[in-house]
Amino acid sequence: MSQPTTSAEHPWPVRTVAQKIAGWVAKLGEVWVEGQVAQISVRPGLPTVYLTLRDPAAAVSMSVTCPRAVYAGAGAGPSPLAEGARIVVRARVEFHATRGSLHLRASEIRLVGVGELLARLERLKGVLAAEGLFAAERKRPLPFLPRCVGLVTGRASAAERDVLETARKRWPAVSFRVINVAVQGAGAAADVIDAVRRLEADREVDVIVLTRGGGSVEDLLTFSDEALCRAVAACLTPVVSAIGHETDSPLLDFVADLRASTPTDAGKRVVPDVGEEQNGLNVAVGRLRRVIRATVDREQRQLDALRSRPVLERPFTLVDSRRAEVVELRARARRCLGHGLDRATADLEHTLARVTALSPVATLRRGYAVVQRADGQVVRQPAQVAEGDPLRVRLADGDLAARVSNGRPAYGRHVT
Repeated sequence: MSQPTTSAEHPWPVRTVAQKIAGWVAKLGEVWVEGQVAQISVRPGLPTVYLTLRDPAAAVSMSVTCPRAVYAGAGAGPSPLAEGARIVVRARVEFHATRGSLHLRASEIRLVGVGELLARLERLKGVLAAEGLFAAERKRPLPFLPRCVGLVTGRASAAERDVLETARKRWPAVSFRVINVAVQGAGAAADVIDAVRRLEADREVDVIVLTRGGGSVEDLLTFSDEALCRAVAACLTPVVSAIGHETDSPLLDFVADLRASTPTDAGKRVVPDVGEEQNGLNVAVGRLRRVIRATVDREQRQLDALRSRPVLERPFTLVDSRRAEVVELRARARRCLGHGLDRATADLEHTLARVTALSPVATLRRGYAVVQRADGQVVRQPAQVAEGDPLRVRLADGDLAARVSNGRPAYGRHVT
């Protein structure tokens, strides 16, 4: 079958599109559809009953029409067909070309029994557990003392009263932000999800409590809703589930960060008991005082023991004994230093005497003289000078200027 084509020059009229959609929908035939009854409209005198069927896990709904006999047959059992009931319908999808809308024309309606509901809840429980929504490591601890507690519950319910009274009795200053919603029936899950998200967005809310009283499996079905479980799992704020009694266990109990057995138990879990905390504080203060007293007493005893020692009781005794030692050492040092200086002086005098004895000046003082030429060379032989050479004669107390003369050749030249 070739695909029909259209263009801006050859468009289809609206009726043609509607007819083609109706034809395509008619080819679907009969289908089995499961959903939750959101609305029932039974008009007197009309053979047709109008229902609105919604998907609890998504914001999708569809109109359903059925003969009155089909509707009456579905409500003939022990559980009459009512809003909020889970049903399975066999219907044909029809498209109203004039209105451009889809609806289901049901030929059979079956209520979903408790056994079937429990089986489906077990399957959903397995799916959520496999995704890790029940894992213990993702559970967030509750704050010790929340600034504000968010409470999602039914209006003027006993569960709300139990939570508020219990919490305020334990901690009178606790603050609550209460959002009343429908806790069962069509649309209840969506209301609870909206309330949870509002409290999650509130920065002052430190913990969220979802609570309601006990009931049958159908009554508590809202708190096993998949969308609600996923919304709670996505919360960053710790969530407490307090649904029904101890024996009730909707899927929310497994997803929440803490499961309270009853609404009263939830009031005990979210805030501490002021009396218990005061008693604990008194015990801690008493223990701290005893420890401080014992520490002070022990340190005082050690201080007394130190003070009783001679070094602290008579501290100058040690100083006096050390003073005498210092005086003696100082005198000894002076004696040693004096002896050393005396020995050094004697050695120096002896050395000076030896140097003096060996000095050329001492020789000159005995009457000798040193004759030097003009260039400073000492004259040791007559041959070192010539007649008329100037000479320097060095005596003990001064110098003399002389000149060489040849007066006595046998004995060398003469100095004049």
